[in-house]
Amino acid sequence: MRPVEIALFIGLAVLILLAVLLLLRVHALRREQTGLPALLIQDMEGRHRAVLTDLHTGLAQQSDRMQGQLAALQIAQTERLAETRATVTGQLGQFQGAMLEKLIEQGRAEQSMLQDTLKGMTAQFSERVQQLSQTVDGRLNEISGKVAERLDEGFKKTNETFTSVMSRLAVIDEAQKKIEDLASNVVSLQEILGDKRSRGAFGEVQLEALVRNSLPPDAYSFQHTLKSGARVDCVLILPEPTGTVCVDSKFPLENYSRMFDDSLPTAERDAAKRQFKTDVKKHVDDIAAKYIVAGETSDGAVMFLPAEAVFAEIHAYHPDLVEHAQKKRVWLTSPTTLMAVLNTARAVIRDSETRRMAHVIKDELSKLAKDFARFDERMKKLASHIEQANKDVSEVRISSDKISRRFQQIERVELDHPDATAARLLDADE
Repeated sequence: MRPVEIALFIGLAVLILLAVLLLLRVHALRREQTGLPALLIQDMEGRHRAVLTDLHTGLAQQSDRMQGQLAALQIAQTERLAETRATVTGQLGQFQGAMLEKLIEQGRAEQSMLQDTLKGMTAQFSERVQQLSQTVDGRLNEISGKVAERLDEGFKKTNETFTSVMSRLAVIDEAQKKIEDLASNVVSLQEILGDKRSRGAFGEVQLEALVRNSLPPDAYSFQHTLKSGARVDCVLILPEPTGTVCVDSKFPLENYSRMFDDSLPTAERDAAKRQFKTDVKKHVDDIAAKYIVAGETSDGAVMFLPAEAVFAEIHAYHPDLVEHAQKKRVWLTSPTTLMAVLNTARAVIRDSETRRMAHVIKDELSKLAKDFARFDERMKKLASHIEQANKDVSEVRISSDKISRRFQQIERVELDHPDATAARLLDADE
């Protein structure tokens, strides 16, 4: 039991004892009154009043003493409460300081770990990017070097071919002049090319020179035999979906020359013109039948005409032959136009090589994307740890604020309403 309760209990016990004594005294007086005369009764009443007066005085003194003890108990309780508040405040301050130091140390450790991790990932990422850049640059430089080297070789060979052709044409012009002057002693070029084998050999040689000077060695093949047994002068091996393109050399010179021979009658020249068209159409049909094979070659073939004049005659004055060739998917070319076709084929091959290298670059970028995904996942985990530490600090701060506000409320209640505070303390103790 507390001191206040003990004091109250003692006071109540004293009051009860005094009340019992008073009752006993009154009972005794009443018995005496019944046996005593009236004067004695009056005397006893006077004494009774005196006793009541003394009892009242004693009770008043006892009440004063109890109030003094109660005030002393309140003062002692207030002092103990102040001491307890000071002790709790000190312990709370120590706890807050220790907790803040621990959180600061943990935050510094996590920050240092985060910085080390970021530095490591940054260094790894930079190293990976640098390696990839070096690899890509090396591959691109290698490809560019090879392409440039092949282009330079092609241009050199083409220039050499053109130079050789021009020199030969000059020799032919000079020989033609000499032929015109010495027709009886020198054989004309027409007579030289009068034989079909000679014309065929001339066309094949010219075709081979153009192809060798324009394409890399693995992009063509001469005198290639198909699965059907047919042999073609040249095949161009191009990337899909183009595939294998057959090129065959044809030189319909005989009837072409008769068309422009002024020494012949007009009827013979017209007959030669019709025969020329028949020859060209037959060549187109033969090429379409032999050199366009489903599943083995492309859906088109090339007919090479070694003479620019023959090619110009067909395109200028015989559009029906051109249309017929297009329907059969046979493309007519001359030395000049075949050069353009070969340059296009070279560009296609170069583009295919570039696309092939693009797959390598794509694979490297895919690996880099996986590394970055792992980096992002680790960053998210680290952010969640930091967020949890921040949440713990916020919860500790909330608890500290609640305790501080509670002490402030207790202090204000004590200063404003001491009686209410004492009553609340008694209720809380009970």
